[in-house]
Amino acid sequence: MHPLNLARNAGSWPQLIESKQMENICAALEPQFPCRESAISTLAELIGDCNEAYPPAIYIFGHSGTGKTSLTKAFLQQCQQQQKVRIAQLNAIECYTTKILLENILDSLSQEHSEQQMGTESLRADNMLEFVEQLRRWHGSNARGFLIAVDNAERLRDMDANVLPVLLRLQQLTGLNLCVLLLSQLPFEKYYNKTGLSEIISLHLAQYNKAETLRILSSDFDQMRRQMLQQMKEDQLQLAEQALTPDFYSNYLNLFLSVFYKACRDVPELQLTARKCFAIYLQPVLDGSVECTDVSRLWRHIAGPLRAALTQIYMRIDKPPGEPAVEDQSVRKLAQSLELPYYGKFLLIAAFLASHNSAKQDKRLFVKHHGKQRKRMQTVNARAKNVDKMSTTLGPKSFSIDRLLAIFYAILDEKVGLTCNLLSQISTLVHLKLLSFVSGEQNIMDGSAKLQCTVGLDFVVHIGKVVGFNVRQYLCDFM
Repeated sequence: MHPLNLARNAGSWPQLIESKQMENICAALEPQFPCRESAISTLAELIGDCNEAYPPAIYIFGHSGTGKTSLTKAFLQQCQQQQKVRIAQLNAIECYTTKILLENILDSLSQEHSEQQMGTESLRADNMLEFVEQLRRWHGSNARGFLIAVDNAERLRDMDANVLPVLLRLQQLTGLNLCVLLLSQLPFEKYYNKTGLSEIISLHLAQYNKAETLRILSSDFDQMRRQMLQQMKEDQLQLAEQALTPDFYSNYLNLFLSVFYKACRDVPELQLTARKCFAIYLQPVLDGSVECTDVSRLWRHIAGPLRAALTQIYMRIDKPPGEPAVEDQSVRKLAQSLELPYYGKFLLIAAFLASHNSAKQDKRLFVKHHGKQRKRMQTVNARAKNVDKMSTTLGPKSFSIDRLLAIFYAILDEKVGLTCNLLSQISTLVHLKLLSFVSGEQNIMDGSAKLQCTVGLDFVVHIGKVVGFNVRQYLCDFM
């Protein structure tokens, strides 16, 4: 063979090896993270090959429950296992000072050092200059690359002014093949300051649509089947084995998402609640009272428990099925112990009223002199109390910030000015998962955001009792 061709073939071997490693990383992660194949391949193209220069920084953002942290953690671990790459994974909430952040990064990246090197090198870094100098000493080490992931990266804005700019330019300042991955729920536009920041590659993990959510929840079937069969009694085991099929579980998930998907998009929360409610769905099949193929009767059996579970989606209230007294006691105890500001409780009540009343009824409900309303027979029949059609049963609807504040001022006896402190309490309710954004989550101040209330009637009734307000009196369902 010609020497030139031999050299070309020899030079292509590292590329083939690296390409194989990237394929192995993708093959290992895609089954763990369904519907995230595009994000995995993008990360593999950017930082999957340590022989090529890493980008200086990557910004990964998206709502909670979209898999940012778990996907990044798994990807970095695969890079560490298949390549000689050093990784550091930190949470900016835990690293609440600059010194703690920098020293934790150094400790994580130096874990592969030998004991002799660890004994001679100091890992102290009181400021960014010392941190950069420490990293520069690692030139010529056996590491082929350095990957640093910082979760809740928006907290970096509260640290020293030079922390975020230096992290974005860390590759340039140290000369190492190094990439910083910043994870946050905010878009990067919220980080810009007067001095400006370096350009960064952004990767957005969008919320899962209904089909993707169904696919992710369906991946739990094998695990759920094993758990349920282990809990079965001997006389129920045969019926359970016949009923627990992929089609049966898929029918259950479709019913489950018809109730929950509109109010909650957080996949971990949906997974947890779906596992809890599945035993209730399966119970009439095990009793022999309902056939496993009779979806309509199974829906009538599970509809009530699902709607009850919807009102407790983020509250972690554990109770045995069929014990409403225990449920009521747990909800009352949680409502009474919720340490919200006085006005925050009224904002939560106003949000519930806005979610479960029609906007057309606001004038009649909250304005004293709203004029006479003629009652026609058609109107009376339309308002007949059908439990399945009650607003508090159908679930929350979206409302605007302006409507929320209008109801808040209508139900509050005293006069309160519209201040930043009052608006910040809306953000607090969102952070506590008592409210959730439907759209425009970055537009609270201009009033164009759309929200919905995620708590149930019982919870809000108990909140109303704490502040001396009768919630039922202002609900269309009870008038």
